[in-house]
Amino acid sequence: MARDERNQSIIVSGESGAGKTVSAKYAMRYFATVSGSASEANVEEKVLASNPIMESIGNAKTTRNDNSSRFGKYIEIGFDKRYRIIGANMRTYLLEKSRVVFQAEEERNYHIFYQLCASAALPEFKTLRLGNANYFHYTKQGGSPVIDGVDDAKEMVNTRQACTLLGISDSYQMGIFRILAGILHLGNVEFASRDSDSCTVPPKHEPLTIFCDLMGVEYEEMSHWLCHRKLATATETYIKPISKLHAINARDALAKHIYANLFNWIVDHVNKALHATVKQHSFIGVLDIYGFETFEINSFEQFCINYANEKLQQQFNMHVFKLEQEEYMKEQIPWTLIDFYDNQPCINLIEAKMGVLDLLDEECKMPKGSDDSWAQKLYNTHLNKCALFEKPRMSNKAFIIKHFADKVEYQCEGFLEKNKDTVYEEQIRVLKSSKFKLLPELFQDEEKVLSPTSATPSGRVPLSRMPVKPAKARPGQASKEHKKTVGHQFRNSLHLLMETLNATTPHYVRCIKPNDFKFPFTAVQQLRACGVLETIRISAAGFPSRWTYQEFFSRYRVLMKQRDVLGDRKQTCKNVLEKLIQDKDKYQFGKTKIFFRAGQVAYLEKIRADKLRAACIRIQKTIRGWLMRKKYMRMRKAAITIQRHVRGYQARCYAKFLRRTRAAITIQKFQRMYVVRKRYQCMRDATIALQALLRGYMVRNKYQMMLREHKSVVIQKHVRGWLARRRYRRTLRAVVYLQCCYRRMMAKRELKKLKIEARSVERYKKLHIGLENKIMQLQRKIDEQNKEYKSLLEKMNNLEITYSTETEKLRNDVERLRMSEEEAKNATNRVLSLQEEIAKLRKELHQTQSEKKSIEEWADKYKHETEQLVSELKEQNSLLKTEKEDLNRRIHDQAREITESMEKKLVEEMKQLELDLNDERLRYQNLLNEFSRLEERYDDLKDEMNLMVSIPKPGHKRTDSTHSSNESEYTFSSEITEAEDLPLRMEEPSEKKAALDMSLFLKLQKRVSELEQEKQSLQDELDRKEEQALRAKAKEEERPPIRGAELEYESLKRQELESENKKLKNELNELQKALTETRAPEVTAPGAPAYRVLLDQLTSVSEELEVRKEEVLILRSQLVSQKEAIQPKHTMTDATILLEDVQKMKDKGEIAQAYIGLKETNRQSPLDYHMLNEDGELWLAYEGLKQANRLLESQLQSQKKSHENELESLRGEIQSLKEENNRQQQLLAQNLQLPPEARIEASLQHEITRLTNENLFFEELYADDPKKYQLYRISLYKRMIDLMEQLEKQDKTVRKLKKQLKVFAKKIGELEVGQMENISPGQIIDEPIRPVNIPRKEKDFQGMLEYKKEDEQKLVKNLILELKPRGVAVNLIPGLPAYILFMCVRHADYLNDDQKVRSLLTSTINGIKKVLKKRGDDFETVSFWLSNTCRFLHCLKQYSGEEGFMKHNTPRQNEHCLTNFDLAEYRQVLSDLAIQIYQQLVRVLENILQPMIVSGMLEHETIQGVSGVKPTGLRKRTSSIADEGTYTLDSIIRQLNSFHSVMCQHGMDPELIKQVVKQMFYIIGAVTLNNLLLRKDMCSWSKGMQIRYNVSQLEEWLRDKNLMNSGAKETLEPLIQAAQLLQVKKKTDEDAEAICSMCNALTTAQIVKVLNLYTPVNEFEERVLVSFIRTIQVRLRDRKDSPQLLMDAKHIFPVTFPFNPSSLALETIQIPASLGLGFISRV
Repeated sequence: MARDERNQSIIVSGESGAGKTVSAKYAMRYFATVSGSASEANVEEKVLASNPIMESIGNAKTTRNDNSSRFGKYIEIGFDKRYRIIGANMRTYLLEKSRVVFQAEEERNYHIFYQLCASAALPEFKTLRLGNANYFHYTKQGGSPVIDGVDDAKEMVNTRQACTLLGISDSYQMGIFRILAGILHLGNVEFASRDSDSCTVPPKHEPLTIFCDLMGVEYEEMSHWLCHRKLATATETYIKPISKLHAINARDALAKHIYANLFNWIVDHVNKALHATVKQHSFIGVLDIYGFETFEINSFEQFCINYANEKLQQQFNMHVFKLEQEEYMKEQIPWTLIDFYDNQPCINLIEAKMGVLDLLDEECKMPKGSDDSWAQKLYNTHLNKCALFEKPRMSNKAFIIKHFADKVEYQCEGFLEKNKDTVYEEQIRVLKSSKFKLLPELFQDEEKVLSPTSATPSGRVPLSRMPVKPAKARPGQASKEHKKTVGHQFRNSLHLLMETLNATTPHYVRCIKPNDFKFPFTAVQQLRACGVLETIRISAAGFPSRWTYQEFFSRYRVLMKQRDVLGDRKQTCKNVLEKLIQDKDKYQFGKTKIFFRAGQVAYLEKIRADKLRAACIRIQKTIRGWLMRKKYMRMRKAAITIQRHVRGYQARCYAKFLRRTRAAITIQKFQRMYVVRKRYQCMRDATIALQALLRGYMVRNKYQMMLREHKSVVIQKHVRGWLARRRYRRTLRAVVYLQCCYRRMMAKRELKKLKIEARSVERYKKLHIGLENKIMQLQRKIDEQNKEYKSLLEKMNNLEITYSTETEKLRNDVERLRMSEEEAKNATNRVLSLQEEIAKLRKELHQTQSEKKSIEEWADKYKHETEQLVSELKEQNSLLKTEKEDLNRRIHDQAREITESMEKKLVEEMKQLELDLNDERLRYQNLLNEFSRLEERYDDLKDEMNLMVSIPKPGHKRTDSTHSSNESEYTFSSEITEAEDLPLRMEEPSEKKAALDMSLFLKLQKRVSELEQEKQSLQDELDRKEEQALRAKAKEEERPPIRGAELEYESLKRQELESENKKLKNELNELQKALTETRAPEVTAPGAPAYRVLLDQLTSVSEELEVRKEEVLILRSQLVSQKEAIQPKHTMTDATILLEDVQKMKDKGEIAQAYIGLKETNRQSPLDYHMLNEDGELWLAYEGLKQANRLLESQLQSQKKSHENELESLRGEIQSLKEENNRQQQLLAQNLQLPPEARIEASLQHEITRLTNENLFFEELYADDPKKYQLYRISLYKRMIDLMEQLEKQDKTVRKLKKQLKVFAKKIGELEVGQMENISPGQIIDEPIRPVNIPRKEKDFQGMLEYKKEDEQKLVKNLILELKPRGVAVNLIPGLPAYILFMCVRHADYLNDDQKVRSLLTSTINGIKKVLKKRGDDFETVSFWLSNTCRFLHCLKQYSGEEGFMKHNTPRQNEHCLTNFDLAEYRQVLSDLAIQIYQQLVRVLENILQPMIVSGMLEHETIQGVSGVKPTGLRKRTSSIADEGTYTLDSIIRQLNSFHSVMCQHGMDPELIKQVVKQMFYIIGAVTLNNLLLRKDMCSWSKGMQIRYNVSQLEEWLRDKNLMNSGAKETLEPLIQAAQLLQVKKKTDEDAEAICSMCNALTTAQIVKVLNLYTPVNEFEERVLVSFIRTIQVRLRDRKDSPQLLMDAKHIFPVTFPFNPSSLALETIQIPASLGLGFISRV
């Protein structure tokens, strides 16, 4: 524009969705940035601000574009003489008004409506009474109210800001929004039909009421004229009711009319705001018009849009092709014409006489014109006469036009109505009478509609003016301007646009759309259709740049010398060009112009710019030198003057400073003396007062404590007696209850046997003739299972051997720990003597100074000797190098041979290790699953117990009969640990605040050792009791052989334990000797490595105690079974039956459950046995208890009779006890001389021998009287139970004291560090190095969250317990709860508060478990917490500070790593928790998918008609899931999509999603194959085809989700092979060979089963011969696979959690207010 001084135009064209609007915005932004504005009004910002407004009211989402322009616009940007922006003007073309009232599927209305709905909650919009977009009829038709990645609320803010910038006041803005809201409410107005020709609006219709309130019109008038219209004749005027359909059309026409007028009003105001106040010198026009469109249904709007694109394409052809080539011909440049596509015939078809638009206007003038008649006129006029016009084959209401881009089929329906674009005048009159000022302003120009060919005062052309249909013709109203249709107006506006473009220099921007479905060659088709390829050919072959001779001379005069300038300009230019451009083909001389090929003008411009730049540099050099010299002289003179004055001022200031400093020092001396003296007097008085008060307070507390102790002793005396009596009664009731339960069980068994005998056997034989073969098969399976059982027993023995070795190692560690504890005691005693040593060391400091001189002399001597030694070593080193080289050669030769063999072995071992790792991982996760199940069972039983205790009922109360046998050993241990943790958590903070008491610390250590000794003695006593029970049992004559074998096995196991105990004792003695011999000061120091090893071993001891506890529980349950085994056979508690029950307990867990159930029943309060259950089973048990009591009474009477006989035996026992007492005293004296560890072992050994002798004595004593022996055994078992309770209490106390010991040890270390800081350097040389606390530097910590300790439960409640994935969590960033928790952990780590870290992590884990227990059946909840648990685990790894996890961090993230604590143990706990959540997620998936699989994969006919014929010879059978027979494969796929979308929404790791999908597909394949193997009606050729099709659909789903590499497809391989087996030929040996090679994923039993079940359905199918099946069996005989027929549908693959670091910066995370975490503050 500046160079040519001509107006320019930019024409942006392309298909819909190609990016025209964005390209136009970029062009306008470029002009605004480059040119700037001519005034301070920032006109360029206003020009850019018009874009958001026009996009919001004129753009909408279509199926091809999320921001499609539904109108055309031409913006003229005006410039002044200095080429700065002074204003702009906008013209619009053909707004698509029909979109206001109708949208196709997956499309939206104009953006402004959705922006209003999204901002409905704003206070200023409350009066508009808006709601969700799905509430309004005009915004919900497309079914897609949301655009991905677009926030309508934010876009609304941008629109309002743009309106403000363009001068639209807030009142006008609210008026616009009010009208738009009224249009939405108008769309919800409904009509009720009275009859076929009339309708009415329901009374007090809410949408219409809101519309009238917003528009300020009367409700009655508007409701009347919506259902009526006025007809005017020559003499009268009639009011006629209209039908419901016409009323709806009239309502929609009114809405379109209002929106169109509002659109025009906004455009007018935008033009007024952009109007130039200065005279315009030139302009650049930017044309952004709708692109070529083709949809499934194309109407009048698409026809006009494509017509406009044809006109633009014609203008492009005219400018690029025709004018270009005509220019070459006129200038006589040698040129070959290039053919191009001319679209003038298509334009003639549309706009010429008798064209489509003329016929449309003619039909609109007809009284009864219709779309059908217009279509027939088109067929008659153009069909078979014009090659560009076609008729569809299957439609008489459509036509096809071949445009330059593609063929488009237009539906004639609605063309006439949209072309007329009429609305009832009565409705407009009602709106004009509105009290709302803005609304009549929209219709004030309704009477003076302008012609499209004449511009409005603002410069735009009104294209969408709607002529109002009057009720009566007025004089002078029949002007042609009012009768022009929309098509006629649009045609005239296009002619005006073409004139404007032709008057400027056009520039073209071609936007190319790749395609919607990624098909090839679509872009090439667009390039070819737009003429771009021909343009490229012309540019390559032609001369795109040209100058006239005068222009060239004026431009490049600087490149000519004076002698080159001639009188003839043409000859001058030729001479210059021959010098500048050597290649003559690069330019051509025409008559009046010089033509250049591409790039030559740029080359000339470069030469010209270089010439001008050199001249400019010469001028600048001279001027700048003169200016700098002048500036330097002026600055030098000024600097000298300033220096003189500044130096004088500084000298005076310095003298004044010295005087003031001397005076200040004198004042400070006296002031500080006064302050210090006053502070000392005040502190002395306060100290004396505090001492007096504190001493009095301590004395009073001591007196109160003594008084309370005296009273508590009295209370304890009475309470302990009451507790002892209550324990006895509870034990008695529990024994009776256990007997009753057992007798009830035995009665049920007897009843079951009687019922079986009562049934007729012969009848079942007739019904089941072929069961013998099945029984034989089952027998074979039982034999195979027995073999497996034997192999498992062997594996179990091997595991026990390995377990024994591990226990030996652990015991060695225990003894090592005890020795180190004693050394730690000695080290702590040294702490007390440190102060004394400091004084001694000060005295020795002088001695060390004298010794230092002698040491320096010795160092010089040592240095001389070392130099000699180094020289000798160098000589030896040279010899060794030669030997090394020889050895290296040999090693290299050997390595070549070894590496090959080692690589093979390594590959094999790696494969085996991977298999073992997967097996171990699966076993470990199964254990976790069992652990979580037992924990849930324990919580349920605990809740039931609390409920039963808290709700007492009159009389007796009863629990479930299975209560005592359904608890696990973890239940008991977790109950203890939970009871311990609570007081410990309350005690630890107070312990930290208290001062360190060394005496208390030593007492605690001593108490720990004593408790461990007592526990060991109790455990050994239990072992002795078990040995006594076994010996007594061995003397019984009648015993089952199986039980004897088990007792022998148990005795061998105990002997092994005793031998291990002896080994441990020997190793402890050796370890003690080694420690005493090699003891050094640094070993026993608390900060030394040995001390840290002891603390680590202390944790291993606690684990060993837990293992021993499990063994004790197992042995206890065995003792209980032995007790009942020795009872008389004539009673109901038969010993043999009890032994059978004990043998049926398959694992240790069940035995432990039996014991803990007995223990829990002992603790229960007296209950009403009548009310315990409905069938009264325990009432019968109570009656049996009475009989047992009578039996015991009779036994007691018999014992009284034999009392006299026992007196003599008791006297003998007294004598033996005296001897035993003497012997024990001797042993005690010997033990006192032994060390503590040996003393414990010796006492245990003596106790074992004593109890063994006692047991043998009582066996001999009661050998003749079994009743007495039985009573003795019962008392012995009671005593053992009491001992076990004491043992558990001691274990609890030991753990508590060990935790306290850790706290005290930590405090000792801190105290020693503090004392080390005061030690002199000389002392540090002699003393061992101790750890020193290094103070942390203050850093700018970010990405942390701080909370108070008391808010921890509130944090867990709001963030975990009450957080719902479907509510608040949907709008959160994925993993936000995990990030918040980790940021809280970081802050606790920063504070170095280990208690806070431990408490927060424990509460978090428990909270997640509670949530999953409460809502464990909800897939979204489980998926949400699995994702957050994994993210929390990844955060702990990513910020742990370990190098392996820090590789992917940014430097800022590395600064956020934990600094004080190593949370590796909690990472393992979180990993276990994630495994449990994953298993729970799999169970939820299985429960949801299980009902769908059989129906969807097998029973439903996805391919209709394939399996229409049912197999012959089959009995009728219903569906396996009758009530769920409606499930189809689509149901399964929808469910899979739902699962996948939920997991992706929660931000689950992609690798974890793949594992979940693999598990889902395994469940589908396993359940489908199992049902196929059990149903004969499913084994047919057609069903195989059906299954293969279903599997292919599942594979397609995997492919769509990009999950083919997840391993899910391989899990379906057995099902695929089974389907292939149903379809292949099954006759010849070749077929058998093919089946054997094909079905490698199926077992032999499964292949044979499918072949046996194969049933022909059609005539071409045949049954499988028995010989063929035998051939298959022979061929598969050598295959080693599982004999199991069905797949394990409950199998869960082992899960892994690969490390997935997060790129999200912690400091950028914001906490939403919806979480309710206002008490947390960011740090």
